[in-house]
Amino acid sequence: MKYRISKYITLGIGGIVVGNTLLAADPASAADVQTNANYLWTLIAAFMVFFMQAGFAMVESGFTRAKNAVNIIMKNIMDMSMGAIAFWALGFGLMFGVSKFGLFGTTGFFLGDYLTDGDPWTLAFWMFQVVFAATAATIVSGAVAERTKFTAYIVYSVFITGLIYPIFGAWAWGGLFNGSGWLESLGFIDFAGSTVVHSVGGWAALAGAIVIGPRIGKYVKGKPRAIPGHNLTLGALGVFILWFGWYGFNVGSTTAATTDMALIAVNTTLAAAAGAVGAMITSWVRFKKAEATMTLNGVLAGLVGITAGCANVMPGSAVIIGLIAGFIVVNSVILLDAKLKVDDPVGAVSVHGVCGAWGTLAAGLFNTGGVTLGIIGVQLLGIAAAFAWVFPTAYLLFSGIKKFMGLRISHEEEIDGLDIGEHGNEAYPDFQMIHETRDGVFTGALSSESTPETATVEQEDNSKDESREEKP
Repeated sequence: MKYRISKYITLGIGGIVVGNTLLAADPASAADVQTNANYLWTLIAAFMVFFMQAGFAMVESGFTRAKNAVNIIMKNIMDMSMGAIAFWALGFGLMFGVSKFGLFGTTGFFLGDYLTDGDPWTLAFWMFQVVFAATAATIVSGAVAERTKFTAYIVYSVFITGLIYPIFGAWAWGGLFNGSGWLESLGFIDFAGSTVVHSVGGWAALAGAIVIGPRIGKYVKGKPRAIPGHNLTLGALGVFILWFGWYGFNVGSTTAATTDMALIAVNTTLAAAAGAVGAMITSWVRFKKAEATMTLNGVLAGLVGITAGCANVMPGSAVIIGLIAGFIVVNSVILLDAKLKVDDPVGAVSVHGVCGAWGTLAAGLFNTGGVTLGIIGVQLLGIAAAFAWVFPTAYLLFSGIKKFMGLRISHEEEIDGLDIGEHGNEAYPDFQMIHETRDGVFTGALSSESTPETATVEQEDNSKDESREEKP
């Protein structure tokens, strides 16, 4: 027995000695393992962020009406599909190509860098960045849901992934590859994209919602009318998928398998949880009920809020950031809906645009390396620059689409739903659908012989002018 134990100990010691000898003989081995780990983690994180597209599709579909579910699915598919091609052809080069003035890149189009030097990191980095571009595009989908022409939306999606998002991205993140953005050179802090991704998408969503106008029946005699979504369970599942994918979003932005990942993961978790609590308490105080849709948006608000500072704030600060984001999102939704009369069916502008701005400011306010007026000033400059670039550009884009190809579907198609008119499909063919009058007023289920026009309810149609467009 003693002989066997001694034998195993001898073999074990021998194995360690041999292993150390091999490592000494080949010092590059440890570096190779680290490099491979970096590739592996970056790609896994990219796949997690890609899966967020499913989360966005479920949130938007669940928060809107059943008659538009197919349209929402198609928009999210095209955000990724058309966006990937546009980012490959143009966006990646503009965002990360060599830049002489820090404004936009001039190389790397069609993955030209890889074709030149064959470096596989170019492919891994592109894979991680393309899913971020698609995220920025899909944010807009919810804000203009239930009344946008599918062809018009495709045009928009190409422009944001190929031009609008990459230009601002070059200012803030160009130095991550071959570029050198003017904003990052000032010390702008936005580790994973509170402004670069979320505010860019949010401000574009605001422009789109303003140009296209509210849904039929949303405002009656100047007052907002709630239009409930058809499946809150689906929406909740989408939020959980987004929460999971956000670990790829934030932790993956290290693009390296390092110990820094632990703090980022903890901060992401705490901010999301605090955002839910903050939104729930705020809605409870305002509505006397723990409102579910606001709480779900509170999770997303907390995630957006921590995205900029997830690597440079402490866990306690992440809780504060999330709580404040939860408070902000509820009040922002109410302000936009009731006061400014911006019809945003899923709260995209508030969650991504407004809370993205808060998160970017918070990254400076709670910076573990210290807070100075200079840091706060740069953060505010970045927030303002994003709005100044994205909102006017997106507004002109949506206005141009409206003028030259039409942005909004017809009045009749909006009442019937986009699924049949735009796609010839129904998401729920075996279910009896809920119908509305031509004024957008809920009337309950109709028999198979009935049509929306047969139900009559006295109601002001305040949206006729907004919902009818001249066809070019």
